[in-house]
Amino acid sequence: VPKKCQKAREHFSTVRTQLESLKTKFPEDHTQPFHEHWRFVLQRLVFLAAFVVYLESETLVTREAVAEILGIEADRERGFHLDIEDYLSGVLTLASELARLAVNSVTAGDYSRPLRISTFINELDSGFRLLNLKNDSLRKRYDGLKYDVKKIEEVVYDLSIRGLNKEATVGAGGEK
Repeated sequence: VPKKCQKAREHFSTVRTQLESLKTKFPEDHTQPFHEHWRFVLQRLVFLAAFVVYLESETLVTREAVAEILGIEADRERGFHLDIEDYLSGVLTLASELARLAVNSVTAGDYSRPLRISTFINELDSGFRLLNLKNDSLRKRYDGLKYDVKKIEEVVYDLSIRGLNKEATVGAGGEK
């Protein structure tokens, strides 16, 4: 995993070069009208950066760190920037991918990773519940997080009832 993460980080230099080129096409204070043209790409790049950081440290990358990885600004006032909604959408995509990783980890015989993913996703869900999301695409993406939480809870529950991980058994409130 560390070698793959390092290789992925090397690809971000190409991304930075491309975004640097894109920045020159618009006046610094006039990128907002064109934001829809690159919104999806930025959301996907946020996901990729967040996934690499998660695989390296099992932590959530900050918006500022993603902006730095991509070579753009975190603040709107400073020009071409990472919009907060794009950051949050990318993080929600990370949650979906981590739900898949939890299932695949069990298949590969790694019974402790789903527990760590469960803790991370539950903390992420708690953070999103604090937000007052409008009825837009971000709200719909957040609604999908509930299914990711449920999917991971089912994996942890299955591990606990099968006795495949002592921590899963204790964490689920059961006894071995």
